[in-house]
Amino acid sequence: MPSEEEVRVLVWRDWVKALAGLPEANAALSRFCGKPVRLVFMPDSSFRRVDAGRVNDYRRVGFADGFPFLVTNTASLAELNTRLEAPVEMRRFRPNIVVEGAGAWDEDMWQSLSVGDNHLSIVKPCSRCVMTTVDPSTGQKDAALQPLRTLSGYRRTQEGVIFGQNAIHESPGIIRVGDPVTANQSE
Repeated sequence: MPSEEEVRVLVWRDWVKALAGLPEANAALSRFCGKPVRLVFMPDSSFRRVDAGRVNDYRRVGFADGFPFLVTNTASLAELNTRLEAPVEMRRFRPNIVVEGAGAWDEDMWQSLSVGDNHLSIVKPCSRCVMTTVDPSTGQKDAALQPLRTLSGYRRTQEGVIFGQNAIHESPGIIRVGDPVTANQSE
């Protein structure tokens, strides 16, 4: 539950209104992190637009990089892991939808997805940053800059080093683990 204190939050180049977390939660998180930090919540009254260069509609995104959904594919991770000395987990890439049953890199051709009763438009390949080199369990950066270094050797495009696809939803809905997924791809 957030407090009623409004704060301005910078997400990339966007300033958005947020509500501060409760003082007790902020204090506990600050103790854990060893430095002052605050939880914030983006209320429905605040609006941050998805990348207007990719989506013409006036669509909302919260504190995510630029789009509400990041879709990844387990077969693509498996293929990447065959090229690495030490395999990495999917959580290095911070997706919120992980698809099983497709071929490696099939997501490059997807235009839309049906997930259960929900419809998503694929709007942009996800260019990856140095955060993929940080082990989410330890917070330690990989000295060899893996898996980003390996990906850059064969997944570099004009968009950057790609792993996964950014998506927007067509209407509000609920997505559950195990929902059937149907991909519609370009010819």
